[in-house]
Amino acid sequence: MPVLFPEAIIVALLSIFLFLSMCAALVLITLSLRRPATAPLVAAATLVLLALIVVVVSPVNVPLLMGLIIAVLGTAVAVLGGNPVTRRILEIATHGRVRDGANGGIMLDAQAAGITDGTESAGSTEVLRGGTTIGYLERLAVVMSLIVGFPEALAIVVAIKGVGRFSELAAAEARERFIIGTLSSLLWACIVGALVRLAIW
Repeated sequence: MPVLFPEAIIVALLSIFLFLSMCAALVLITLSLRRPATAPLVAAATLVLLALIVVVVSPVNVPLLMGLIIAVLGTAVAVLGGNPVTRRILEIATHGRVRDGANGGIMLDAQAAGITDGTESAGSTEVLRGGTTIGYLERLAVVMSLIVGFPEALAIVVAIKGVGRFSELAAAEARERFIIGTLSSLLWACIVGALVRLAIW
């Protein structure tokens, strides 16, 4: 009868724990995609942070095949999870004062948004359009760069986003939304990316 070495047991337990944690976090995040709720998002964040702590103190890494599975799950958690997490943080920070637009941006009074051409000055306009899609792409770039060991790409992502949005940041609400949303999104992606990187390498 073969005897299992303690290291093999630790690797198996670590692999199972990470797999179950990532699956549970992904389920909780999926439940919050339509309408972000605090309880499932806190539970998902707790699972991710607990998994990160376990990986940091673990003396072993997961095997290659399990590492690939964890990388796929982690990427999904980072990319999808950043959406409801960021939206909930923005909702808390702005106390629900800023309305979401139909194209992934926010609705602002045209005068506050800096539109002075007279065409839309009487109503509201949407700024930071495509923010949801940009957020998904941003988190994908961040988590992939961390997994492959190229954290310098974070500076490139932030620079591209900042330059691309510069002209839309005239209104205080747009600046607040941009800063809080970007930091929340990047922090979430960095935590999950670090978890996957430490588990695999």
